[in-house]
Amino acid sequence: MTDPAAPPLVSFEDVSVVFGGRVHALDHVDLTIARGEVLGLVGESGSGKTTLCRTLIGLTPLTAGWIRIGGAPLIETMAADPLGFRRRVQMLLQDAVASLSPRLTIGRTLEEPIAIHSLPREAARRRLDGLLARLGLPRDIVAKFPHQISGGQARRVGVARALMVEPDLIVADEPTAGLDVSVQGELLNLLMDLRRDLGLTYLLVSHNLNVIRRVTDRTAVMYLGQIVETAPTRALFDRPAHPYAAALVSTNPAIDPQRRRRPIVLGGEIPSVVDLPSGCRFHTRCPVAQARCAVDVPAEREVGPGRRVRCHFPFSLAPTAAADALPVTADATAAPSAVPSAASL
Repeated sequence: MTDPAAPPLVSFEDVSVVFGGRVHALDHVDLTIARGEVLGLVGESGSGKTTLCRTLIGLTPLTAGWIRIGGAPLIETMAADPLGFRRRVQMLLQDAVASLSPRLTIGRTLEEPIAIHSLPREAARRRLDGLLARLGLPRDIVAKFPHQISGGQARRVGVARALMVEPDLIVADEPTAGLDVSVQGELLNLLMDLRRDLGLTYLLVSHNLNVIRRVTDRTAVMYLGQIVETAPTRALFDRPAHPYAAALVSTNPAIDPQRRRRPIVLGGEIPSVVDLPSGCRFHTRCPVAQARCAVDVPAEREVGPGRRVRCHFPFSLAPTAAADALPVTADATAAPSAVPSAASL
């Protein structure tokens, strides 16, 4: 689906976002998304995932660095043609029902992009009819209000609204949250079919690691405003390079008993973004941290094909089989703070 030699559709270049001069929400983020790729984004609450998404859709200004869309700086693209940018980049919000106006019928909601972007009305109506059929939505849904439809239907309406303007990139924030497993599967299959048929690119944020494992090509792992590892998804789950990524992967449930792993328990508390640790930001919780980690900031480096990591000692912590012993925590005297469960991502 992607051409490794082609320039990326999206690139983050040394991006930082600081709120109030103290809160480092994003810190020197470098990231690319290839055209036609599905990039997963994971990390605990407060890691910076939402801020990264908001910068990409132009809702949060950058403190430093550049974001480029199709090679052009985002800030210049938005200034020159804001509506054109909105057509290219759409977002699926986590609370699909709340994203729909309770005072508008579904039909009025889906017609809004037609008016805002001055789309040819007849062609847009034909497109709407085609999308409703493709997304498995009954034609009479256009007369209903948001409170009259199911959560799964609300998600599909959100997808239809985004697709009305034929975007290049869709930022999907927890697209399966709150849905039954069967509905989750249907929605994921739909998103992947649309990717194949329409050439869509996705940035997919999810706390569900099984969703990430199933549908993404690459995965980026965030911790305290930094991307600590990016890797092909299969490689990340098979052998994570960063200790934090290893802890996340260890919490992923597996049906096959041979693939079950003992959760890695992290010592200490999650540091405050207002008072960040020196050196490596993860050293206060890392089971394999050494003296150097508290002093030297690890540079991002390549550790394999398509793999980059911020760690002085990559591949030093691996999830163990369920029958094996737990690794020793960084501070044996401290109570284990947390297994970074899926619910906290």
